[in-house]
Amino acid sequence: MKYASDIAFTETVKAIQARKGSRQLYARMEQQGGWQTDISSELAAFVARQRSFYLATANADGQPYIQHRGGPPGFLKVIDKRTLVFADFRGNRQYISQGNLADNPRAFIFLMDYYSKIRFKLWGQAEVIEDQPDLLAALMSAQGEYPARGEQVVIFRVDAWDRNCPQHIPQWLDPEQAEALLAGRDQRIAELEEQVSQLKARG
Repeated sequence: MKYASDIAFTETVKAIQARKGSRQLYARMEQQGGWQTDISSELAAFVARQRSFYLATANADGQPYIQHRGGPPGFLKVIDKRTLVFADFRGNRQYISQGNLADNPRAFIFLMDYYSKIRFKLWGQAEVIEDQPDLLAALMSAQGEYPARGEQVVIFRVDAWDRNCPQHIPQWLDPEQAEALLAGRDQRIAELEEQVSQLKARG
């Protein structure tokens, strides 16, 4: 690849961009540095806050599959500038993602923060590790009291990543975020009521 974005911008994609008028914009982006390959401090901090992401894989025939992964903040970990790791919790035991990765290691992680309206896309390769119980135990111990059973470990090696624009992302709140906003509102109401009470006492 000449540019990191070539992992997604194939010649066919570039031809469509040229036909629809966006190729010049993306060519300029490429020449100015384009997508990153190392995990920045901004991305690492974003990853550490997430409680959810989507993992995309494809089988040997190219059939895609997307699997949701969730856990407490920090369950997806950055371990160096090009690598993420997470404990794969036991679920419905279909093992589609694992089977796909056995045939085709290419993978994709999609991270979305609905409250802040930020999304990151990560292209790379992933591997399922079944024979490192100490690593799995260390990852699970970091989960606190989260009710899950760790079955194996997934390592994701980043080839390129991009941050998307916030257009069309609905703003959703996690329960904790909603509670914090409501608590702030209630405190402000209490402060205003106290001010009104003091004014009445003076008058």
